[in-house]
Amino acid sequence: MNVTIIVSSPDPEVQWNAFRFANLMLNEDDDVTIFLNGPAVDFSSGDSERFPLKTLSKTFALSEGVLLA
Repeated sequence: MNVTIIVSSPDPEVQWNAFRFANLMLNEDDDVTIFLNGPAVDFSSGDSERFPLKTLSKTFALSEGVLLA
């Protein structure tokens, strides 16, 4: 299945859930693209211990997910 997830929220929890969902789908051999729009482009600024966005985005990229901004 081909899936595109559009994220436009600056909320780190929303971004974290989008990356978690995308990584889950990649593990199921789906093709996933995440499109970051507006304030979501700066997702790495929301990285924290509670929401490890940098780790999830790295896993996403290394699993052949497509990240567009």
